[in-house]
Amino acid sequence: MTASTKLSAATTFEVHNPADGELTGVYPVHTRAEVDAAVAAAHPAGTWWAAPGFAERARLLDAWRGEIARDRAGLAELIHVEMGKPVPDAKLEIAMALEHLRWAARHAERVLGRRSVRPSLLTANHAASVEYRPYGVVGVIGPWNYPVFTPLGSLSFALAAGNAVVFKPSEYTPGVGLRLAQAFARVVPEQPVFQVVTGLGETGNALCRSAVGKIGFTGSTATGKRVMAACAENLTPLLMECGGKDALIVDADADLEAAADAAVWGGLSNAGQTCLAVERVYVHTSVYERFVTELVARARAIEAGTPGSKIGPITMPKQVDIIRRHIEDALARGARLLLGGTAGIRGQFVQPTILADVPEDAAAITEETFGPTLTVTRVRDMDEAVELVNAGSYGLGSTVFARRDGERIAARLRAGGTSINAFVAHATIPTLPLGGVGGSGFGRVHGPDGLKEFAYAKSTTRQRFPSPLPLTTFRRTERIDAVVDTLVAVLHGRARR
Repeated sequence: MTASTKLSAATTFEVHNPADGELTGVYPVHTRAEVDAAVAAAHPAGTWWAAPGFAERARLLDAWRGEIARDRAGLAELIHVEMGKPVPDAKLEIAMALEHLRWAARHAERVLGRRSVRPSLLTANHAASVEYRPYGVVGVIGPWNYPVFTPLGSLSFALAAGNAVVFKPSEYTPGVGLRLAQAFARVVPEQPVFQVVTGLGETGNALCRSAVGKIGFTGSTATGKRVMAACAENLTPLLMECGGKDALIVDADADLEAAADAAVWGGLSNAGQTCLAVERVYVHTSVYERFVTELVARARAIEAGTPGSKIGPITMPKQVDIIRRHIEDALARGARLLLGGTAGIRGQFVQPTILADVPEDAAAITEETFGPTLTVTRVRDMDEAVELVNAGSYGLGSTVFARRDGERIAARLRAGGTSINAFVAHATIPTLPLGGVGGSGFGRVHGPDGLKEFAYAKSTTRQRFPSPLPLTTFRRTERIDAVVDTLVAVLHGRARR
């Protein structure tokens, strides 16, 4: 039997291990009414959760972090069983997620708490402040490829901001989502602050159309467009972290061994099923041959489907067909196969594949492959590399290997983040925002920007004394207008190009 997630009845769905097809669990398909009921229960829970303030929430979120950490072995095994990732990689995912959870809990008050701001000269009689208030209830729709790290970027930040959360995990990894909620309930048993609803696309659609204050979505760009359409009905604001077609650039003076190692890990880890995965590599012509030799040698050592393998199966059965189509299309257009190919596809295991001389309009260059494949392209200089990287519709992440001009190259790339001389470092640093532009979505998780995604700005003013120049009144005189006009001339009229 092939591994799959399929509907077994109108009210339940099955989850199967993608490696061997074994049944791992049966979960309810929550209906629109059940989703609405969960959101309704979350509203008073959110009020209760917000009331004690940042310090108490930080204490409880730290306790939740401890629960997850102590359960890391079981949680990693569940990730492995549900979506196929090797257990050591699952543990690494959990470790990185806990770093971001810790940061959110400890910095929420500094970022979101009330602070004074200075008024202008014309409004000097007012005291002014700004604070960031929780939406109340946030809906989170999570992916299966990083079922802890990615949703926690929304879950933990939404909770730290003072919201209750209703979480719809992927239908491929519902058990992971439920396990996170169970750990939270052990710390906060009093109210349904963190709830999980399970199901397929219609359950996610119902969450988008419910009375949540905001939706945090991570998934494909195609699904993201449907999520946007559903959220538009109620003008529900939306955070979207969508797909990518990330590139790695290798300049003439790069450390080629380090660059090849980063390309192999960035392209093949998690069987390439990473939004930030390296899918395209652009290499300066003067080092192209040496780099390709190093790249292929390193990739050849990675094999899927063997005992102790460092990459697992393709989680979604339908993705295998996309990977196969991209490889076949590239070869039909004249690409050279340096490693792997369709002959290396066995069930849901896909062997590392490296393609050279792929035309820039081929699907393997323009579409997200989401498999253990890399295209490697020779460029005459970094101007051509930047032009080719920026030509795509996605703009999530990027990587540059260069000793001298790394920062100058990075500054020219259209992407939400760039890491120089390391792969995806910007996604691992808790203080940095993570997100994309263009087809990769909008909004940010992580860092101060991530906290502000789950709160709205509330401005407050207090008049300290009557203004000597009352402006917003029908009692304003011609003399006051003349004084204001003079002030405008002094303050602004001298500004020139």
